[in-house]
Amino acid sequence: MTTISPLDEAGKHYQQTHIFHWDQVAKKRDSWRGMGIWYHRRLMEIYKFLVSPNQRILEIGCGTGDLLANLSPSHGVGIDFSPEMIARARQRHPKLEFHQLDAHDLSSLNDEFDIIIFSDTINDLWDVQRALEQARRLCAPHTRLILNFYSHFWQLPLTLAQNLNLAAPMLAQNWLTPEDVDNLLRLSGFETIRTTNEILFPLPLGGLANRYLVRLWPFRNLALSNFLIARPAPQPVQNPSVSVVVAARNEEGNIKNIFDRLPQMGSKTELIFVEGHSRDKTYETIEKEIALHPGTSSLLFRQPGIGKADAIRLGFEKASGDILMILDADLTVPPEDLPRFYEAIASGKGEFINGVRLVYPMEKEAMRTLNFIGNKLFSMAFSWMLGQPIKDTLCGTKVMWRKDYDKISANRSYFGDFDPFGDFDLIFGAAKLNRKIVDLPIRYRERTYGTTNISRWKHGILLFRMVAFAARRIKFV
Repeated sequence: MTTISPLDEAGKHYQQTHIFHWDQVAKKRDSWRGMGIWYHRRLMEIYKFLVSPNQRILEIGCGTGDLLANLSPSHGVGIDFSPEMIARARQRHPKLEFHQLDAHDLSSLNDEFDIIIFSDTINDLWDVQRALEQARRLCAPHTRLILNFYSHFWQLPLTLAQNLNLAAPMLAQNWLTPEDVDNLLRLSGFETIRTTNEILFPLPLGGLANRYLVRLWPFRNLALSNFLIARPAPQPVQNPSVSVVVAARNEEGNIKNIFDRLPQMGSKTELIFVEGHSRDKTYETIEKEIALHPGTSSLLFRQPGIGKADAIRLGFEKASGDILMILDADLTVPPEDLPRFYEAIASGKGEFINGVRLVYPMEKEAMRTLNFIGNKLFSMAFSWMLGQPIKDTLCGTKVMWRKDYDKISANRSYFGDFDPFGDFDLIFGAAKLNRKIVDLPIRYRERTYGTTNISRWKHGILLFRMVAFAARRIKFV
């Protein structure tokens, strides 16, 4: 265990000065509110979107604990170096746990947390890297670190508001840029997932500006607060098991190839077919091939509902693997490519691996021109909405951890249940969980048997509806 060296004399003086300052601010707030109330209300709205209830949450620099309490943690811990702030936090929120600690030394904490928050805290720290390294000790692989901090653009307006006694006084700030913080995160053992700009108008009647205008150029460059979401630097998982789910409708001619070509991955590879009311002999062919391949762990189910999403959900429900993979039965994505997806997720490079058909040249009949253009447009819309690059939204091959899918499934009502493909459901769900999404380019092949089950115009209109709905639920919140 690394020994924490004490702060030097300059650092100790800095901390004592700031402790005294925030003690005075705590006392002042007993009878004074200022105009910051609108800013903090919007912060709470953003954090409640980013953080699901009933999680283990640590807030570093918690002040009076109001933000932590509003996130409804299953176990909430707040720390602050100001004894006056901590005294008020304990009084206001007796069900939560508060400690008077310095962010530069958290050695007395030994828990792991799902969420760790630095809300307007790193602006005020003597050594940001050291505080982040202390937070890193308290992370599990799935932990998400969320930071927000003031934009340098607002230095003059904030100083003016303080001089007019409209905002709480601040001592000299660090005024870090998102690039500065991203670099400090990497040095401290974290990886940034995404960055957003928030709060354009921290005053009454700011709803339109703070929900919509701040998402658009050039207004986003004028935002008051920068948000960064990060995860611990990835660590590989040794030899996880795999379930490959195949939704098969009218795919009789492809079944033998799937059995013959599917690679073995991890400690066990399980193949699950969900047959969807085929007009040919798909179901009977799968039964036959299962009998001919006793060495392949296989399951077969008849789909009760309709649509690919319904089939994939049944397959995932029956799967036993640590990693869940979707393989399209038309074999336009070769089964031989699946080990690349396995390596990308098992190594920790990504937590949701999304196949991309639009990088390499395609075989002549693999995708019609209008479909290609539509996919390009959807990819741009998704990348903007999710804050992570998504180059292809409708490639059928998607790979995720079972434990993440279980969370997506439990919270499916947030986005609704009208996606017949299942692709949007999974991508939106992974983004809502703040998972690291990684695109993996593949060579997209022509069908050798059967025809597509997708209607270009009918399903295209439905896709536009889903994008519009998701924008309201994940972008303009």
